[in-house]
Amino acid sequence: METITIDTARGPARVDVDRPAAASVSLLVLGHGAGGGVDAPDLVALRDAACAAGVTVARVTQPYRVAGRRAPAPAGHLDEAFTGVVRRLRADHPGPLLLGGRSSGSRVACRTARELGATAIVALAFPLHPPGKPDRSRAPELETGLPTLVVNGDRDAFGVPEPSGAVTVRIRPGETHDLRRDPAGIAAEVVAWLRANGWAN
Repeated sequence: METITIDTARGPARVDVDRPAAASVSLLVLGHGAGGGVDAPDLVALRDAACAAGVTVARVTQPYRVAGRRAPAPAGHLDEAFTGVVRRLRADHPGPLLLGGRSSGSRVACRTARELGATAIVALAFPLHPPGKPDRSRAPELETGLPTLVVNGDRDAFGVPEPSGAVTVRIRPGETHDLRRDPAGIAAEVVAWLRANGWAN
């Protein structure tokens, strides 16, 4: 793993980059949840499985977390910082660009995917709505037109999106929003989807 610092318009972001042993098939850039970090079990498991399948994985720690704050930055600031990081990474990785993350990070990936020219999106624990407020749906953020894999637990208090168009939804029995029960199984499911689409070996 290589850890680099990338300056963005919202401050420095930290990026942990893991490369496969052989030639890279694609680049997967992952963001963390609002109050968590890139060491969340599902993100680490996905990193390990994707690297083993020929994918370069970059896990992005947003500037507000680098600065030691737990309260998330506004959505626009998150998107701006993530966009700056991905554009910098793209200079060294010209293959297919896959964006993703868990919870808040998956929302950032969806909102920036079109602008960044992403090939596909991986959304872990996509927070469909605030807990107890199903009327405040964020489903439109998933409607990018790009191939999107959503993996949510059936006990997620933030809700579970419905499949539609290019959006595939996989529901994990017994999992809550943190997706901690079977991270390796979740990672295997994501990598199988990547492999089926030619973005992993």
